Amino acid sequence: QVRLVESGGGLVQPGGSLRLSCATSGRIFSINVMAWYRQAPGKERELVARITSGGSSRYADSVKGRFTISRDNAKNTVYLQMNSLKPEDTAVYYCNAHVRTSYSDYDHDYWGQGTQVTVSS
Repeated sequence: QVRLVESGGGLVQPGGSLRLSCATSGRIFSINVMAWYRQAPGKERELVARITSGGSSRYADSVKGRFTISRDNAKNTVYLQMNSLKPEDTAVYYCNAHVRTSYSDYDHDYWGQGTQVTVSS
């Protein structure tokens, strides 16, 4: 079984910063893409940022220049540094990983439980 555990959410004032972490554990052969999604009340879940095992990253237009995704492959952990936060960034943030559990396996999609980020004065 594979488990993703997020941490680092909370309440922050507009213009502030937060750093989210997501640690992956369990039966892991390799992790291809790791990503952060978010879902605000009444809205669909949307991709925030994704990063491949080689370090290539992609961002939603709404967070470009403010958020940075990174990963530590040795620790199977992905991070999201969020700067210049805005009230519209308020959402539950979910970690996602494409994991192979063995050499002969293919990628499976795994999700964390989510962490709340609230940007408010």
